[in-house]
Amino acid sequence: MNTSSVSVVKPDFWSQENLKYTQPHYRMRKVARMVNRLADGKACRLLDVGCGPAALRLLLDPNIAYHGIDIAIQEPSPGLVERDLLSEPIRSDYAPFDLIVAQGFFEYMADAQSQKFAEIADLLAPNGRLVVTYVNFDHRSPYHYSPYSNIQASARFRNSLAEHFVVERHVPTAHNWNHSEPGRWFARGPNMYINVKVPILTSWLAVEYIYVCRPRPG
Repeated sequence: MNTSSVSVVKPDFWSQENLKYTQPHYRMRKVARMVNRLADGKACRLLDVGCGPAALRLLLDPNIAYHGIDIAIQEPSPGLVERDLLSEPIRSDYAPFDLIVAQGFFEYMADAQSQKFAEIADLLAPNGRLVVTYVNFDHRSPYHYSPYSNIQASARFRNSLAEHFVVERHVPTAHNWNHSEPGRWFARGPNMYINVKVPILTSWLAVEYIYVCRPRPG
């Protein structure tokens, strides 16, 4: 597995960085739409791995009971747990979960990716779903954020994910000439509501991918 740096950022960094994401951003809104559809109005429990300031819960339907884990929790609440998930296991007293979300998480997991997949699999209900995102580093002009410690080709990430889960589908968060989510309204709208993979073009222009997975049988 390729890593961009041997150093790993710590809680002091994230206590400030997380403040940038107190309001839901584009990728989170697209993930939330998918999660709400998966829940389909049924009462269920969700675990948000690497939840940051827990902005995702602002977008979820009321039938979804929200729980979050992150290295830096600014505003403690009963549903949130502060834990360094790179050095400590992903665990929860509320497992099993019907839904687990890990968005913008695995890019920071250094060489612990496979272990974290296994820990998440142990927390997922037999009929549950994992929704996970990962940056498309195959983009025509990839952006390598300096704190990333786990950089690899999309196919390699997907193959590793498939060792622990059944990958039901994966879709791009957006297509964009630049390696960033679209900012203009006329680009954001179509990208938000249309999940299309175009041969060759998607691998070059997809900003990130969203993977929907279920547990492996038995």
